[in-house]
Amino acid sequence: MPFEDVPAFVGKLRAKDSISARALEFLILTAARSGEVMGAVWSEVDLAKKVWTIPGPRMKAGKEHQVPLCPRALTILTEMAKLHTEDGEIVFHGGKLGQPLSTMAFGMLLRRMDLDVTAHGFRSSFRDWAGEKTNFPRDLAEQALAHAVGDDTERAYRRMQGLERRRKMMADWAKFCGAGPAV
Repeated sequence: MPFEDVPAFVGKLRAKDSISARALEFLILTAARSGEVMGAVWSEVDLAKKVWTIPGPRMKAGKEHQVPLCPRALTILTEMAKLHTEDGEIVFHGGKLGQPLSTMAFGMLLRRMDLDVTAHGFRSSFRDWAGEKTNFPRDLAEQALAHAVGDDTERAYRRMQGLERRRKMMADWAKFCGAGPAV
């Protein structure tokens, strides 16, 4: 989806009352991959620090990734916490309690909304927005997507994830998406 169309889409998505709609909105706001969102568990979320830490084994590159959470993402998590039961750690429950959403949930939701886009494509929407409409450094946008930045030597010396700088960028993305003010 072209990034210019994302705010209108997020507005339509917010009007839907379903866990898959909340999960997809969370995916958009965090620029995360589908599997990362569907597999999110409460022990990865630190509401006080406003960060979601995805462990390395759940990441494509096998490296832990911290995701700063904007106010709307925190609101979504608060909504999901109300549905949380003691039989599972899964943040976004599927049809069976304690089980995550189906891997087809986002695709089905998008088809029902009569859209020919993929959930993964929202990562591209985010990247295009960051590159075209902001002054945030390219490396910061790539870090938000959990992409490797630089060559092996540069990565050996660069150990920080730029979490606080990414927090501002993700808040601006959320504001652009119509999901609240920048922090």
